[in-house]
Amino acid sequence: MDGMSGPHVIRGSVCLPEAELVWRFSRSSGPGGQHVNTSDSKVELSFDLARTQALPEVWKRRALERLAGRLVDGVVTVRSSEHRSQWRNREAAAVRLAALLAEATAPPPKPRKPTRIPRGINERRLREKKQRSETKRGRSARDWG
Repeated sequence: MDGMSGPHVIRGSVCLPEAELVWRFSRSSGPGGQHVNTSDSKVELSFDLARTQALPEVWKRRALERLAGRLVDGVVTVRSSEHRSQWRNREAAAVRLAALLAEATAPPPKPRKPTRIPRGINERRLREKKQRSETKRGRSARDWG
């Protein structure tokens, strides 16, 4: 792409490969002025995740698993039509795809290590609970009449 704002980094030194990106342009739907019928402002960016060589194998496997619901024959597609300018929509779509792939290829979070509640905290909770119960029981035992 001529003059794109540079490589869109997924994470670390891994970037979206320009050669593997497929761009499609169409007219945005919705209201518009006199210029709307002549300007192609909706952008669809497709990236063949299943066949790419740009991602490390571990990342690719992780992304294919996490994006399974979004993929059509191993291809992930991102759309952008929020800007009037096709150029800005192209930028937005590329940034959105890079962010989506960064999230999908991120390592899984460390499993939570269960911790015990300290004995003092538990005893204090039970003591306060018993005190509250006594207060409430004292209210209902009285004969107000």
